[in-house]
Amino acid sequence: MAAQQYEKEAAGMSRNTFPVYKVDAIVQFYRTEVLTGQEAKHLTKNDITPNPKAETIQRLYMRVLELIFRIKPECFYAMPLSENVQYPMLYERVTPIMNVYTRMCQFLPICHVYDFSLNDVISPKAKRTIIILSAIQNFLIFRKQRLESTAAQQQSFRSDLERLQAYTREIKEAEKKIEKLSIIPPEQQAEAKELAAALTELTTNTQHEYQDVSAMNEKVAQCKTGIAEISQKLSQRRVEVATLKDEIVKLKSQIVESPEELRNEMERMKETVKNIKTSKDLADERLVELQMRVQCAGQVEAEIQVLLKQLQDLQDIICQTNQQKEKIQDLAALNEALQKELRSLSTEEAQLKRVLAMKLDKESKQQIRRLKKKEVKDQQVKNIYGQYDKIHEKREEVVKLIEEKNHETKQFNEKIHMLKEKCSQRTQKAQEIYDHLLKTLDNYNKAIERIVLQTNAEFLKNEMKF
Repeated sequence: MAAQQYEKEAAGMSRNTFPVYKVDAIVQFYRTEVLTGQEAKHLTKNDITPNPKAETIQRLYMRVLELIFRIKPECFYAMPLSENVQYPMLYERVTPIMNVYTRMCQFLPICHVYDFSLNDVISPKAKRTIIILSAIQNFLIFRKQRLESTAAQQQSFRSDLERLQAYTREIKEAEKKIEKLSIIPPEQQAEAKELAAALTELTTNTQHEYQDVSAMNEKVAQCKTGIAEISQKLSQRRVEVATLKDEIVKLKSQIVESPEELRNEMERMKETVKNIKTSKDLADERLVELQMRVQCAGQVEAEIQVLLKQLQDLQDIICQTNQQKEKIQDLAALNEALQKELRSLSTEEAQLKRVLAMKLDKESKQQIRRLKKKEVKDQQVKNIYGQYDKIHEKREEVVKLIEEKNHETKQFNEKIHMLKEKCSQRTQKAQEIYDHLLKTLDNYNKAIERIVLQTNAEFLKNEMKF
């Protein structure tokens, strides 16, 4: 019967679609992940194998159901109000077991355990409980992984939502700024129109003034060239007059001319001097006129500088308006970029959903492959377990032989130790006897020497007497 039951359990193990963990791994997992406080400390390997304790297994099932379904511990001890029981106190011990059994029957098919019975709660067996606990452990590990992945996805989704909200806020703010910058307030509209009209008038006036100034500069340049030519002619005439005076002085010293010729020459000279004076006066008048025109040109230049300052102020205002327009364009470009990024984020979200669906499909396919590999591995594990049992039996025999040999060597070492102690005691005694004999021999030799000396002395005395 035991062999048939073992075969049934082995067949059930081979049909499992989840790994069957070792007892140490199960205990460690339930200590860290399911149980808390003193319950985790008190759970040991002996509670599961070789004879599982029903109370600890029931407590484990309760804690698992409490963890997954959020069932409070007192709910397991409560009877349904719809049941009319004559003596409800008789059912106090049975209600928690039946509640655990019904809840586990609902829960274990999720873990791919379909043959859960009441005996697994009341009188659990080692291999059966290991299989059930392994199934629950596998489901809890899978649940933890899924919770972590969903938490990561939720976190990324929240961050994407926050980014989207921030982008929409910034877009709205940018649109408001664009509206503010694009709409000129009514208070400044009249000023802007006046400034634009004044700017157009100033540009026209400055153009006319520039033309007048350029004409005046050309006239001044012509006047300066005329003055330079007249001054050159005057200098030439002065040089000629000086040369003529010198020649006249020389001629007067050399030739005595008639008074009529002298008078005629003097008149000619006076006429030439008058002509030179008149030309000089005309040149002076022309120079005064030109100086007046230069002063007027200076005043015009000052007025032009004032106008240039006004033009610079207007240019600054125009630059500010251009900057505001550039800002508006930048904000519009930023708005477009943010909208593009929002669209790209939405496309990325859709792609991520598709990738997630693909991953889930791949995981399901991989799960089916794993299950197939698992079946093959379980068969191999079954064969290995049979070989392992044979090897374990041989190992136990070898261990027994080694223990016997170790016991014999231990006894032999004890005998050797005893013999060594006896030998050391006997050698010590022999050494003492040897020392005593040496002392007695020394005393004996000394006594013999004394006797010999005494006999020799007596013999010599007797000879002397004779």
